[in-house]
Amino acid sequence: MATHRIADGLFLVDLDLTEPEGFRRFLSAWVIRDGPAAVVVDPGPAATLSALLAGLDELGVTRVEAVLLTHVHIDHAGGTGLLLERHPCARVVCHPRAVAHLVDPSALWEGSRKVLGALAEAYGPIAPVPPERVGFCPTLQAAGCEVAAFPTPGHAPHHLAFRAGAWFFAGELGGVRYPLPAGDYWRPATPPPFRHDVFRESLEAVKGRAGGLCCLGHYGAVDDAEGVLAQASEQLDLWVAAVRRHRRTSGDEFEDAVLADLRAEDPRFGRFPDLPADVRNRERYFLSNTLKGLRGWVEKEG
Repeated sequence: MATHRIADGLFLVDLDLTEPEGFRRFLSAWVIRDGPAAVVVDPGPAATLSALLAGLDELGVTRVEAVLLTHVHIDHAGGTGLLLERHPCARVVCHPRAVAHLVDPSALWEGSRKVLGALAEAYGPIAPVPPERVGFCPTLQAAGCEVAAFPTPGHAPHHLAFRAGAWFFAGELGGVRYPLPAGDYWRPATPPPFRHDVFRESLEAVKGRAGGLCCLGHYGAVDDAEGVLAQASEQLDLWVAAVRRHRRTSGDEFEDAVLADLRAEDPRFGRFPDLPADVRNRERYFLSNTLKGLRGWVEKEG
């Protein structure tokens, strides 16, 4: 377990999985701390709750006042109900469309198992959230800070981004990052069903409101949130164009052709060979899902 101080009052708690391989520097929770009080952003799946609780103990947090969910995919929100059992004062803030899935997570759990298979089992089942403790509010005050929420559909219809002072919690709006010494690896986060127009509109909607530090769902923090989101928009366009060029290619040849183009054309994704071997294996799994989402949009739009 590792807890990282990112700025005064802001911490990242690693939520690594031991199985399957490569799930390090991928899952994390953000903690905004004000003395013994805290706000937790994306507490992660049930399987890593013990790591989150250990991190909160290490930080001296005895009262979680709010849990902010950028979206309710199992890797970001699956442990929310269990965290609330430990912190009875905490309230959950999420997109209005996500409330019902947290109160009764049965459909979310079955959908996760259908899409993710064994990975959903590794993340662990989803505990329900009491209905009186969850809802959407555009602004809130908790743990000594004022938080603003922005609807940002794109990665998911129920996706939110949050700003607290100079910190912008982007969820998966900015894509997926793995830090490397010679320059970070990045890819878009576009599972099906994907809509390019909606994703771009979300990126435009937060322009000028993203603050200074971009706190990512996967993984870490990067200075210049506005720059991160601008690069995400450019990368998204590049990937859609590559998929469109090869949309008539079938089977594995489609993925091979698209990824070969992107390794040559996209310097941020071009660092894929520099990833550790186990992380490359993890990313191959998610790349297939990303390309599936992009291809679905391209084929629909023609």
